[in-house]
Amino acid sequence: MTYAIVFGANSYEHEISIVSAIVLNSKIKDEKVFIFCSSDREFYLIDKNDMKSSYFLDKGYLKSKKLILKQGGFYTEKTMFKGEMKVEFDIAINIVHGRDGEDGKIASLFDFYGIKYIGPRVEASVLSFDKELTKLHAKNVGVKTLDYECIKQNDDIKMPLPFILKPAKLGSSIGISIVKEQKDVSYAKDTAFEYDDKVLVEPFISNVKEYNLAGFYDGENMRFSIIEEPKKDDFLDFDQKYLAYNSNKVEEANLSDEIKLKMKEAFTKIYLPLFKGALIRCDFFVINDEVHLNEINPNPGSLANYLFDDFQNELALLSKTIKNEKLIKVDYSYLMQINKNSGKTK
Repeated sequence: MTYAIVFGANSYEHEISIVSAIVLNSKIKDEKVFIFCSSDREFYLIDKNDMKSSYFLDKGYLKSKKLILKQGGFYTEKTMFKGEMKVEFDIAINIVHGRDGEDGKIASLFDFYGIKYIGPRVEASVLSFDKELTKLHAKNVGVKTLDYECIKQNDDIKMPLPFILKPAKLGSSIGISIVKEQKDVSYAKDTAFEYDDKVLVEPFISNVKEYNLAGFYDGENMRFSIIEEPKKDDFLDFDQKYLAYNSNKVEEANLSDEIKLKMKEAFTKIYLPLFKGALIRCDFFVINDEVHLNEINPNPGSLANYLFDDFQNELALLSKTIKNEKLIKVDYSYLMQINKNSGKTK
């Protein structure tokens, strides 16, 4: 099995995607190729030995082979001395975080060009990329969420203090603020609207318990990771998610069997059938022994490999379920009938 790790793209989470790809270089033992999408949305073939942060800081990728998308896959560009060559792999992994990767653009390209891939399909991307649509999806499948309101730039916030402001279409805790006093509202709004034109407002619940659960459908059953309780202050901010990363083994959260079952049931309702083909992570709150969805991570950081005891095996099981979109057979019978009825023979 050869995987193509696709990462980067035009997103506020571009650098986080690079880190995820570097991590997967060491975590996936099968053959791999690395396809980097620059912030200019150009594709490059990156040697696995160059998968280091310094390579991207120094823009070394500009010396790599540029790729083009054609039916069936990625190809190197034709030169004066060489014809185009296909980049050989069995299945791509969409590890682009945020815009381009989680909003459906990459999924659309892969579907259109007939590339097998692990990642959310277009519909799943649309519903999970926008936090308001995520809330509506959860409500539709019977999963609890916190109350909320969505605001535009000049809207007043009706929710009582304290509350938390989140850009509606951004992950990695970027642009998020907790507001406990009225004097801080204006600054928090400016921070959130710097990243998005729609902002989600939720009640801030101090010391709320938060848990992460990843999983996927293997064609017969749901497969789940361990449940993690991430360490956090008031909320799980960017620094705690990424700058304090360590490789220590994650411990299973101390939860009752009843709560674990409720969480897995909520995950399954969110996942099936919309997210088939993807390995996702759901972040949950537990409030008064009830499970509430916080958010869906359709392309979780480093593909949430650290939550699985045997990530390599889980990836192989998921890969077996991936199929290309079935092509519609076009036989032009309708046009032939029109021509026949109009008396044309050609």
